[in-house]
Amino acid sequence: MAPRILLARHGQTRWSLAGKHTGRTDIPLLDEGRRGAELLGGRLRHGPWAGLPDAEVRTSPLVRAKETCALAGFGDRAREWDALLEWDYGAYEGMTPAEIKAIRPDWLIWRDGVPEGESIASIGARADEVVEWARSADRDVLVFAHGHILRTLGARWLGHEVSFAARIRLDPTSLSVLGWAYGEPAIERWNDTGHLD
Repeated sequence: MAPRILLARHGQTRWSLAGKHTGRTDIPLLDEGRRGAELLGGRLRHGPWAGLPDAEVRTSPLVRAKETCALAGFGDRAREWDALLEWDYGAYEGMTPAEIKAIRPDWLIWRDGVPEGESIASIGARADEVVEWARSADRDVLVFAHGHILRTLGARWLGHEVSFAARIRLDPTSLSVLGWAYGEPAIERWNDTGHLD
């Protein structure tokens, strides 16, 4: 079977709830985020995943992703990986899109990037590294990370430019699965939050 990559976005934080760009600021989960992580873990322990016993697990080293991973029941199997860090938003760290647009009305992160932060090419290269790793063996992989890096992974898995990620949003504690259809990279599941209902 061709390998798939399962993407778990971290649970809700104070900043994600407020819509703030949270790159490298290490903010913990809210109680809501912790409950969501536990519900996500319960979902992954049952069919069709049955706990993903053979999957390799990696997590961003930031606390909100590591805590989501641990509460979902995968902390003892996960390795931290800097490639899964969120976008470094530079001067826009902690700002909402509305606050940024008050300064730059036509701004779009996927086209314009961020001043004093990580370039679009750099986040794309990190996503490519994760895609290459995920496709390197005959087992599924599970990653716990952040909205913009996971959206970038989705775009790069499909062979699109990073800018395609503008079209595939992700909610906190969502589950997505990137796999294959007719031998081509495909989205099997995206932004699934059914476990939170």
